[in-house]
Amino acid sequence: MILIMTVYGGMIILSLSQIRKNYQLHEVVPYEDLLQSEFTKPVSILVPAYNESAGIYGTIRSLLSIEYPEYEMIIINDGSTDDTLEKLFMRFKLVKINRVVRKQLDTKEVKGVYQSTIYPHLIVLDKENGGKADALNAGINCSKYPYFCSLDGDSIIERNAFLKVLKPIIESDDEVIASGGSVRIANGCDIQNGELVSIGLSHKPIVIMQVIEYLRAFLTGRVGLSKNNLLLIVSGAFGVFSKRWVVEAGGYAHTVGEDMELVVRLHRLIKEKKVNKKIIYVPDPVCWTEAPESIKFLRRQRKRWHRGLFDSLWKHKKLLFNPKYGSIGLFAMPYFFFIEFLGPLIELIGYIILIISIFTGSIYIEYALLFFILAFIYGSIYSMAAVLLEEWTMERYPKVKHLTILFFISLTETFWYRPLTVLWRVEGMVEMVIGKKGWGEMIRKGVSND
Repeated sequence: MILIMTVYGGMIILSLSQIRKNYQLHEVVPYEDLLQSEFTKPVSILVPAYNESAGIYGTIRSLLSIEYPEYEMIIINDGSTDDTLEKLFMRFKLVKINRVVRKQLDTKEVKGVYQSTIYPHLIVLDKENGGKADALNAGINCSKYPYFCSLDGDSIIERNAFLKVLKPIIESDDEVIASGGSVRIANGCDIQNGELVSIGLSHKPIVIMQVIEYLRAFLTGRVGLSKNNLLLIVSGAFGVFSKRWVVEAGGYAHTVGEDMELVVRLHRLIKEKKVNKKIIYVPDPVCWTEAPESIKFLRRQRKRWHRGLFDSLWKHKKLLFNPKYGSIGLFAMPYFFFIEFLGPLIELIGYIILIISIFTGSIYIEYALLFFILAFIYGSIYSMAAVLLEEWTMERYPKVKHLTILFFISLTETFWYRPLTVLWRVEGMVEMVIGKKGWGEMIRKGVSND
C-alpha cells in the first residue's frame, strides 16, 4: 500500500504541475493560427464500425463539423449484421468508386469502397468481418494522409479537438509519433446531431463512478506517465498516429487490447532503432463516448480490458526489467504488471483474508479499522483530486451541482464500486488462464439524438 500511495501521489503532483502549465499556455496560444498554417498536417480519420447503427450517424455528424483544414473520414464497416451500412447509404448518398487500396497490412477482403456524393471527403469501406484491429488495418491501407486518427463508432468529438491533439505533432518536427486525447462519458449529456449542446451527468451511480474513474485515469495517470515518455496506452477511442511508424511496426495486432499492444510495440521499435521519438497524452482535447449503464455490460468490458492488459504485457515480456529499453523496461512495464495487472488479485486476497479473520477472531480490530480509514481517505482524496483538477483546468463540469454529486458518489467507491471492479478484473485473469477470446456483445443505445 505504501508503494501504491507513493506512485499515485507522485502522479498527482506531476499531473497538477503539467496540466496547469499547459493550460496556461493554451489560454495564450490561439489554435486558430493552425487552421491557416502550411505546417498543419492532413489527417485520415478511421472509424471502425461493427453493428454501430445506433451511434454512427451522430459520430459522423460531429466529424463533419470539426475545425481542421484538411482531413478525410474513412468509415470501415466490419461486416455489420445490423443496418449500419444501409443507414450510411441512406444518410450520406454513397456511390461505389475505384480507389487504389495499398496492401501495406494484411486484412480480410474489402468488398467495396464508397464515397459520399454530399461530402466528398467521406469514404466508406465495406469489408468482411475481421475484428477491430483488422478494420483499422484496412483503414490504414486505404488512407492517403501521413497521420491517422483512430476513433470509436460511438464517439462525439469537440470541434477543436483535432487542432489540440495534433498541435504537439505539428510543432515537434516529427519527434512525436503518437498523441492521445482525453475521453469523457457522454451519458447524461445533451448531444444533438453530433453536436455537444450541454454537459450533464447520468442519474445512474454506476455511470457517475465511471466518470470519476475516467477523470482519474486520464488526468492523474496518463499525464504523469506522458511527462516522462512512459505512456503505454493511447485510447482506441481517440488517438493520432504516424502512419509510417505504425506500418513499420506491423499495424494493429489481433488482440483484445489492440490499442495498448500497438503503443508498447511502438515504444519497443523506437528503443531498438535508438531514435528519439515520443508518444504523448494531451489532456485538453476531448472525445465523448458512451459508457455501459448496466452491471452486465460493465463487467464484460472490465474483464476484456484486463485480458487485453495481460495480452500486451505477455507479448512484450522481454521488456520487463530490461535496461536496454530504458525507463519503459525499468518503470513503465513493471508499473503496469505489478500495480495495474496483479494489484486486483492482491486486493481480492486481502478482502478474503479479512472476512476469514473476522470469523476466526484472528484480526487486530483497531489496526484493521485504522488501515481501512487510511485506504478510504486516500482513495477518496485521489478520486476528488482528479475531479478538482478537471474543474481547475478544463472546466468541463461547470455546475456546482455536478461537482457536488461527483464528490459524494466518489466517497462511496470503497464500499461497492472498487470491490466489484476488483472482482471483475480477477475474473478477467481467470478467463485469460482458460483461454477465453473475443470481445463479447455490447449493446449501444447511441449518445446523439439525430
